[in-house]
Amino acid sequence: MKTVTEVLIGKDPELHTIGPDASVLDALRVMAEHEVGALPVVDGGRLVGLISEREYARRVILLDRSSRTTPVRDIMMTRVPCVEPGRTVEECMALMTDKRVRHLPVLEGEELVGLVSIGDLVKAIIDEQQFIISQLELYIAS
Repeated sequence: MKTVTEVLIGKDPELHTIGPDASVLDALRVMAEHEVGALPVVDGGRLVGLISEREYARRVILLDRSSRTTPVRDIMMTRVPCVEPGRTVEECMALMTDKRVRHLPVLEGEELVGLVSIGDLVKAIIDEQQFIISQLELYIAS
């Protein structure tokens, strides 16, 4: 099974983040510009939370708050499950299922080195299954 490190190698190396004092509207703009569904919230180089489309829908739209004036810190998830680069895709999927999250920040010690999504993990699983199928087909054909 692939590790988080292997999943990150296949992704855009640029990690997009936002600060806790930025407006929710700014966070949404960054997410839209880079076509991502979540952003790690970083303060002083340290991960302090995660903002996603889910937090926006539940804590801004449903509560009739303003995206322009609401700071990210007011709606971000602060108890963010994280993983280390050596964790397997399988372990990440189990953690996401248990915690009901769709994104996992990747930390090496205290340093944020990436973010994996449920889509990244599903793609890794599909790629691995396709490889196994092609190997079995070669074995059967020979």
